[in-house]
Amino acid sequence: MEHGPASAPNDAMPALRRELLAPPDPARLEPARRADHPPRILLLYGSLRERSYSRLLVEEAARLLQVLGAETRTFDPRELPVAGSVGPDHPKVQELRALSLWSEGQVWCSPEMHGAITGVFKNQIDWLPLELGGVRPTQGRTLAVMQVSGGSQSFNAVNTLRLLGRWMRMVTIPNQSSIPKAYEQFDDAGRLRPGPLYDRVVDVMEELVRFTWLLRDRADTLVDRYSERAARIEPPTAQ
Repeated sequence: MEHGPASAPNDAMPALRRELLAPPDPARLEPARRADHPPRILLLYGSLRERSYSRLLVEEAARLLQVLGAETRTFDPRELPVAGSVGPDHPKVQELRALSLWSEGQVWCSPEMHGAITGVFKNQIDWLPLELGGVRPTQGRTLAVMQVSGGSQSFNAVNTLRLLGRWMRMVTIPNQSSIPKAYEQFDDAGRLRPGPLYDRVVDVMEELVRFTWLLRDRADTLVDRYSERAARIEPPTAQ
């Protein structure tokens, strides 16, 4: 006797609306049309200091992404109000949301402060809704995470960024960068010094561009959810 979902009788799963179920279809994963514009990458950082090491690291990442053929934009968090203190029509809020909608991938970089990400960085994410007028500003986009630390190497901030990326329904790439003693790693011009830490940033950006090329034309299919399909129609009438 065969066992499995295909052979299960209808009354064995009374909560399942089979007409809404989408069995895996490899053909749907091959886009009918491939985008040919450069990957669009938004970069966010989490400090307002004049010599912000998270900003310097993001700037280094942006240079690498451009060499790899991506188009980059970096959001300046200065003058972004605290989430909830003003309405969403504030110009900086509108700018941030428009950039997220424009992007196909993102780079998030925060300093580690007291074992976590900074309020400056979290405030940016708090202004990005999961859904906005039927459009999801972050869902299905690729994500690379990085952090800078004033002390020894740590991974608390990147771990928190990964959690946030999952919450925002993004595809976070496996690689990541953590820069310890950031005050020693950048020269007077604000450039990350050559060495293993720089090489890891190159690794991360290469991986992000590859994942973005791979996923951007398939994102709608990959994040198509049964629960959302069910929510778009009227629930069945009780008999």
